Amino acid sequence: MTEPAWSAVDDFYGSLLLPEDPALEAALTANAAAGLPAIDVSPAQGKMLYLLARAIGARRVLEVGTLGGYSTIWLARAVAPEGRVVTCELDRHHAAVATENIARAGLADTVDVRVGPALDTLDGLQGPFDLAFVDADKARGAEYFAHALRLSRPGGVIVVDNVVRGGRVMDADTDDAAVTGTRRFAEALAAEDRVDATVIQTVGSKGHDGFALAVVR
Repeated sequence: MTEPAWSAVDDFYGSLLLPEDPALEAALTANAAAGLPAIDVSPAQGKMLYLLARAIGARRVLEVGTLGGYSTIWLARAVAPEGRVVTCELDRHHAAVATENIARAGLADTVDVRVGPALDTLDGLQGPFDLAFVDADKARGAEYFAHALRLSRPGGVIVVDNVVRGGRVMDADTDDAAVTGTRRFAEALAAEDRVDATVIQTVGSKGHDGFALAVVR
């Protein structure tokens, strides 16, 4: 559930800090036309990923969960022209739409879209990556985090999205795989002594959720 004030605040700050962006707007339009679910990060969240990547001087970025490439474009802009984004997407249709969106944004040479089960793709990757963004199948969040950590350099940043789920993460008795997977990830994060981490709750145009932010020791 979203509240009008949350979206209004997003719109207010977006109008001040996020100028119109034809490539990003075209990506969202293409995603909708292709029938992709409207679960992309918000513009403010996309800008946050961009700023995080810029702040640490990222040149290699790993993304788990491409969807239509909206967040991928933000990340690729942060590392271009010398850098590289490797992004994993299970659905071939989603990957095709993302590839077109990324090319339209002029970033085809910066992004490597890997199609197939993410765990298989991650098994075959070699690090180090400077930043990892995990926004995929929530039931496997703990496994994706383990791979992201394995592939990250010391000082690297790992961001895991959708870890609050409107507060449903508090339900220890649920049989919702997304929630139980998120709880498994939270337990894995808490037990991992190779990172310093926190979780930030968010509200806005995407409702009530949050993200985990970890820095590799």
